[in-house]
Amino acid sequence: MENRSWIRPSACSNAGNCPEVAITPDTVFVRSSLLPAAIAQLTTDEWRDLVSAIRDGEFDV
Repeated sequence: MENRSWIRPSACSNAGNCPEVAITPDTVFVRSSLLPAAIAQLTTDEWRDLVSAIRDGEFDV
C-alpha cells in the first residue's frame, strides 16, 4: 500500500473519530480514523462536488 500523508480537520485533532483525507494531483482518498483500512477513492471533480453538497446542506437531516 502506498504511503500517503493523511490530514484531518483541525477541530478534530485530539478526537478518535475523525474524517481524514489524502490528496494527490488526480485523486482524493477519504477514510475514517476509526477504520483506517476502509478507504474511499474519489476524483478531484467528485471531491469538489461532495464538498459543495456538504456546504450547501444537501446532507442535513
